[in-house]
Amino acid sequence: MQNPKRFKQTMRALTLMSTISSYLLGSILVGVFGGRWLDSYFGTNSLFLILGLLLGLGTGSYGVIMVIRHFLKDQV
Repeated sequence: MQNPKRFKQTMRALTLMSTISSYLLGSILVGVFGGRWLDSYFGTNSLFLILGLLLGLGTGSYGVIMVIRHFLKDQV
């Protein structure tokens, strides 16, 4: 028989890892594809692509920090 407490901890860790990866990947992809679309719309080379990438990285990082804070608050 499996220990229910250990199973719950494992599921929480998997949930945290998948949430972090989706925050980072999702925000970066939205920033990159949005930047590419704006570059094609305005006829710029890579300006909005780079800005979108940086904005996506910043947004994803902020989201990850908030998720980890929430996760650690529940641990105490």
